[in-house]
This record gives sequence, C-alpha cells and structure tokens, in this order.
Amino acid sequence: MSAHIIIVEDDEDIAALVAFNLEREGCRCTLVHNGTEGWEQIRTQLPDCVILDMMLPGMTGVQIFAEMKACELTKNIPTLFLTARAQMEDKLECLGMGADDYITKPFSSKELKLRVRNLLHRANSGVARLIVKQGSICVDKANQNATLNGEPLELTTAEFKILSYLMERPDKVQDRYKLQQELLGYSDTTQTRALDTHIKRLRQKLGTHADCIATERGVGYYFSTQPTKPE
Repeated sequence: MSAHIIIVEDDEDIAALVAFNLEREGCRCTLVHNGTEGWEQIRTQLPDCVILDMMLPGMTGVQIFAEMKACELTKNIPTLFLTARAQMEDKLECLGMGADDYITKPFSSKELKLRVRNLLHRANSGVARLIVKQGSICVDKANQNATLNGEPLELTTAEFKILSYLMERPDKVQDRYKLQQELLGYSDTTQTRALDTHIKRLRQKLGTHADCIATERGVGYYFSTQPTKPE
C-alpha cells in the first residue's frame, strides 16, 4: 500500500497503533485527535483514505462523515469507522450514510490492514480519475475547478486543462507541440507562444508552488512532484 491516510481518533495510543501498522505497509499517516481539526485536515489535504472514530471532541465522526458526503471534493474518499460502539444500530447508521467499512474495538491489526487495503484497491480501480491531487494542489475534473491548500484557484479553461493534464502525468515531460494540439486546439507550430503564455499565467496563480510546473528545455513541460524551491 502507498497512500496518505488521515486517522481521526481521540485516543492517542490507539491512533499511534493504527498508524504504526499502516506505515509498516507503506502508508503515510496523519493523526488528528479532535473532530473539528480532523474535518479541516480532510478538507484541505484530501487523503486517499480516512479512518474515523465515532465519539470525538469538537465534531463526532458521524458529523465529519456527513460533511464529507456533502462536499464534492471529499464525498468519494474511502472511509472506515473504527469505534468502540458495537451496537447494530450504530453500524447501520454509518453504513447507511455511505461509509465503506465499520470495525469495532478491540480490533485485529491484520484485519484492519486487509480492510484498508481492500478500500484503497476499490477506490483505485475506477475507470476515470475525476479528482487528481498532487501535494497541496487538487483538480476536480467533474466540476472543472482547482484548489491550492484548500482555497479556490481562479483558472481559465486553458489553464485548467494544462494543469489537470500535467498533474495526471507527474514527472513525465510532455511535448510542447502535443500539448498545444491536444489541449489548445492548434494544429501547427505557429502558436507555441500561446502555450508559453498560459504556462506563465498558471505559474503566477500558483504563487509559491509555481515550480511545480517545470520546464524541460527544448522539449516541453511537466508537473514536478519534487520542485526546486528558490533560495
């Protein structure tokens, strides 16, 4: 497994145990012990999977999940409830809201890892990726919008097409002529400056993250997952 997982659990020992087991499988875990902060982290970081306790300070796990389902950017994030509440009505409530899985405490670490693995596999087996996230930048292809650190990016249609196309192919250089033909509709090589102009404006809007749009001199552009930061 290689995924970013947010664990919202107020018991720090249990949260650490869950993270320990998942990190051994190659996952990167963010631990949050407050429900309100948990929702903020989920909304801004857009993880690959969320593990929720039900009873939390601030917001309950059910309240967090309701917010997730109401938000276009988070509604499809695989979510597993990990809770001490073993009553059937609690389990049915969560599953009825659309939760992907429900495990009661105490739990088997092996079972937890298998269930998380299955959630991630199902999430990644879709034909189309409508939401693409790289670091702090996220594009929502279904709604044609993009965010940076959870805040909207005001992009033109051309800028959005370029950003989403490059983000779907991270660290792979894309030929400039192919970009201008497929994304901008130019069939010859006379409009190459138009592509450069769009790239320049896109970088300006990305601000401190501008280096994510990298140049391969004489070839084209690519989305860098390890941009060089200015000194």
